[in-house]
Amino acid sequence: MKIVARLFILCGLGFVIYAGYELYMTHMKQQESIAEAVKITEDGNGINSAEDMNIKDGDVIGVLYIPRFDKDLAIISGTNEEELSRGVGHFTSTVLPGQNDQILLSGHRDTVFRGFGELQNGDEFIVKMPYGEFTYVMYDSEIVDADDRTVIRSMAPDEVLTLSTCYPFDFIGSAPDRYIIYAKPKE
Repeated sequence: MKIVARLFILCGLGFVIYAGYELYMTHMKQQESIAEAVKITEDGNGINSAEDMNIKDGDVIGVLYIPRFDKDLAIISGTNEEELSRGVGHFTSTVLPGQNDQILLSGHRDTVFRGFGELQNGDEFIVKMPYGEFTYVMYDSEIVDADDRTVIRSMAPDEVLTLSTCYPFDFIGSAPDRYIIYAKPKE
């Protein structure tokens, strides 16, 4: 019986060590990405508009700053697990700031978008790109089914920043819904 108890303890300890390692590695990836994002947004490298950007999946393309949390987050091109582990993913089928349509960013509720349930209409989001800074104001939110793709749509000629994360926020495992935030350019 003591052997079985020790095996359970060792297995539990192994899971705790593995989870801690994964959290540490995610944190390190995000720190590397934000350092790169800050550098590219400050340098500009002769990029004057979204059309001048040559972007591949996995590229760091900008910074999302959320004043309520005083938090800078790297924006990564793409929304696969690898991109989302490094920061906020940009749906490549949507446009970039300044292109007068929908900009869709997605992130994990338990890492980059932790605390999103505290956001309210009127909160600001600042997107920093190599070609400029764009401020958006939250005006609406909704909860949709995880498979609902109707939130990915053209908003032209209006520019709308759409943010997406899993919901409920305290759910353990693969969440059944998505929390969607809509923000328009600040006037």
